[in-house]
This record gives sequence, C-alpha cells and structure tokens, in this order.
Amino acid sequence: MDKIYEQAETGCCPRFDPAPWDDKEVVLQDRLFVRDHMWTFFHIPFGFGKVMVRNMARITEADALAPEPLMLYEGTSLFGADLYIGVAKDVPGAEMARVSGTFLSKVFEGPFKDAGKWVRDMKTHVRSKGRDMKKMFFFYTTCPACAKVYGKSYTVLLAQV
Repeated sequence: MDKIYEQAETGCCPRFDPAPWDDKEVVLQDRLFVRDHMWTFFHIPFGFGKVMVRNMARITEADALAPEPLMLYEGTSLFGADLYIGVAKDVPGAEMARVSGTFLSKVFEGPFKDAGKWVRDMKTHVRSKGRDMKKMFFFYTTCPACAKVYGKSYTVLLAQV
C-alpha cells in the first residue's frame, strides 16, 4: 500500500489539509482516473460503497494508488453520477478517463445535507472572480468513517472555468 495511506492515523484516508485547496486555481493536465457510473435519485447516490469497494480492489491489485488522493464526483443528472478516482497508472478491468482543465476550488466543512448551499456559494464565488463555470465536481476528502475519527468532514468543490 502507498506510504500516504500507511501514514494515515486510520490506515485508510489521510488527514486532509484544506489550505492548498481553499480559494485556489487548480490546473489538471491529463490527470488519470478510474471512472465508474452510479445511479442516483435526485442526486442521492445508491450503491456508493459497492462502487468504491469494487474500484479500490482493482486499483490496489494493480498497485495504482495515486501519490495524492483525489476522488471526484460529478452529478450527471437527477438519476446518475460519475465517480472519478485518481490513479497512478492504468487499471486493468476499469474504465479509464483523463481530466484536463482549469478549476476554481473552495473548501466546505459540514454534513452532505448542506451540499445545495455549497453549490450556490460556489456559483457565487465563480461569478465573483469574473469567470463562467462549465461544470462542477465534488472532491470528497475522506470516507465517512475517517471523517468521524478526524472530527471534520471536508468537501472541496471544483468548478471548471
């Protein structure tokens, strides 16, 4: 397993530092991801845990853990979403995708029920920077179990501009 995960207090998700992500411009150039689709009902995901377990097993088996964790969630409709898990190399049996672009990022802390407010705040933030948003990704920084251990539940919104 990658050193960053071994060093995490939980042995799972590393502790998240919001400073490098809050109110920043982030450029991704051909960033490699495993992409999977999941069903949602009005943006509420179904089977998220199964999708994560399946993909993390493939990623671990391929020794493809990314040096810095990055998992993006993109709601594609009321009834579907795409999950992108950053990897270091191609993963056999998985759908691969590359993401490129310039993104404005902002960190939010709190329960997922606040996501609607976060989206509104992010849209306002992007407009305040004189930019137009093309799409938005959610970056969930830790799993729910690790967030409970760390006492914080951070989510980064990335608006492609």
